[in-house]
Amino acid sequence: MPARRLLLPATVATAALLLVGCGSEDQLRRVEQEVGDLKLEVFKLRQTVEEGNKRAQADQQAAAEARNQDRRFQADLQESLRQVQDTTRVLNNRLNSQPRNTPKPAADAPAAAVSAEDERAFNAAVLDYNRGNYPLAAEGLELFLKTYPQSQKRPDALFFLGLCHYNQRTFDKAQQAFDRIIRDHAASPQFLPAKLKRAQCLLKQGLKPAAVKAFRELVDGFAGSAEARTAQQELSDLGL
Repeated sequence: MPARRLLLPATVATAALLLVGCGSEDQLRRVEQEVGDLKLEVFKLRQTVEEGNKRAQADQQAAAEARNQDRRFQADLQESLRQVQDTTRVLNNRLNSQPRNTPKPAADAPAAAVSAEDERAFNAAVLDYNRGNYPLAAEGLELFLKTYPQSQKRPDALFFLGLCHYNQRTFDKAQQAFDRIIRDHAASPQFLPAKLKRAQCLLKQGLKPAAVKAFRELVDGFAGSAEARTAQQELSDLGL
């Protein structure tokens, strides 16, 4: 009997130890699972932070590009406005310098009449130009020149065609239009404005010696004209 009483407490103690061991393993597994879950959460948070940083960098790059585009747009706009102001000033000065009492041509003098259709086609193209739609205006003016080769509006159409190309910065095409006025319409009121714009086209193309020569031809050969004054200002801006 005494031996049995001694064995019972030992068995109970062993079972208790086993139960404690099992509880520790369960706790360990739960801890390991929680640590794994935390690692997964940390990984997800890290991905979220990296994606946020990438989006922020992309937004900053987009904002920088937008600012650069805005600066380029503002520069182009200022240049276009300056060109329009120069052209308007030259045309106004040219108009004011025309003789007030110009004799009317004789009734039998040969002259190409401006038809209503002719007038509408020209005005439509000029309207597109005034709206700033230079490609469409250039297309309309080219069609006008082909359809009405004998029109009195031809020098004006060529001049506006040159301005369309000038404002689109295709200075070689603009120069060609102004050359046609100088070659074919020397008696036209657009002759001197065309010579001035041609010189400016040469300058824009980087042909400085030719541009300087063209400006000097205006200053020396047409002194007192509005175009000569503008040419002199161009030479002054070049330090000449």
